Amino acid sequence: MPRIYIETYGCQMNVADSELVLGVLEREGYIAVDDPGAADVVLVNTCAVRDHAEQKVFSRVGELKRYKRPGSVLGVVGCMAQRLGPRLLERVPQVDLVVGPDGYRGLPELIARARAGERAAEVEFRSWEHYEDVPPVREGAAASAFVTVQRGCDYRCTFCIVPMTRGPERSRKLADVVREVERLAGTGTTEVTLLGQTVNSYDDGAHDFADLVRAVGGVPGIRRLRFTSPYPTDFSGRVVAAMAETAAVCEHVHLPVQSGSSRVLKRMLRRYDRARYLEVVAALRRAMPDIALTTDIIVGFPGETEADFQETLSLVDAVVFDDAYTFRFSPREGTPATRLKDVVPDDVAGERLERLVAAVRGIARRRNVALVGSTHEVLVEGWAKRGDLLQGRTRANKVALLPGPDEWIGSYRTVRFTGTTGSTFAARPVGQMGGLAVVG
Repeated sequence: MPRIYIETYGCQMNVADSELVLGVLEREGYIAVDDPGAADVVLVNTCAVRDHAEQKVFSRVGELKRYKRPGSVLGVVGCMAQRLGPRLLERVPQVDLVVGPDGYRGLPELIARARAGERAAEVEFRSWEHYEDVPPVREGAAASAFVTVQRGCDYRCTFCIVPMTRGPERSRKLADVVREVERLAGTGTTEVTLLGQTVNSYDDGAHDFADLVRAVGGVPGIRRLRFTSPYPTDFSGRVVAAMAETAAVCEHVHLPVQSGSSRVLKRMLRRYDRARYLEVVAALRRAMPDIALTTDIIVGFPGETEADFQETLSLVDAVVFDDAYTFRFSPREGTPATRLKDVVPDDVAGERLERLVAAVRGIARRRNVALVGSTHEVLVEGWAKRGDLLQGRTRANKVALLPGPDEWIGSYRTVRFTGTTGSTFAARPVGQMGGLAVVG
């Protein structure tokens, strides 16, 4: 049987797409392997959001090409493949095929052609493609799963490459999403994360995101519901109410802000200003007082002044984020931001990033130190990368490391936080006679 090896870079959407790729190829008799040296087909699923991500892929492809042998195939799929298309074949002669996110259905034929010596690129957008008939191949009977509900994006932020790599926004039918979640629940999945580029703008023509939240949250067996990434101004009153009234919805929202300056937000073509963003934060906290908020922030966007950056720092202080993904602006070919004047020098952007990271970490540490001694329910996800501890996650997306046996993976435990590094927690199971408390 032919063997397939996939490496995935980037966001949760790419993880879900890799599961789709395995679903497409499994129907053709492929089996997944963990060693590129043992594979007949090696695919790298890529991200194009920042230049650093693309350079990392180029480096990795350079390493993987040593595994090529007569009849084997090396391919690049995903957003970077979509962005570069045939140019990628020219730049890396060892790459046999390049396939964008809407072309995975054609992989078996493209691989066959590549084995016959024909290099090919497939980067056509297909607005109808949701892969409804392709069951994703997920690892084992995982307790947690990603479910794609929306593909593409219609928001044209000046810095963002996603509309060019994912195409126009389109939503799956609510009934199709619910059926997939019901199948997952039937195999033991208890936590699902709904995925979309602006997930809370979901609209299948008859239902909005509020309807979707209530429907998925009501599937028997689903006890945790997450979603990413939402857009701030798509948190309508209906959506916020659905979150607060659906018990499965977790008390965590990743709420990208990008900048705390209204002037910079306008240049980014974000559809809100600083005041409107803070209104959304307030609405979420009124509805869900224990909610944890994380965010994305870009520094060094063209034209950003020190005064603009100070507004970002003050917004971080005002919101009190639990964490933030912070980046220096990365110009992406073809996006409007590359035509903006007043480029911020690299050393200035780097220094601002250092200050921002210090501010975010300081706030996160203070919030986490205050949680030491408190008790939480965690879903045990697996073994931590280091040491002999299990890793669990709270509903508020806090990561805890705890001692326990392999059998706990996939179960819910009650733990007490005993310490923190500032980002993760040390924890101990709680229960009678020093034993274990299983929730549910």
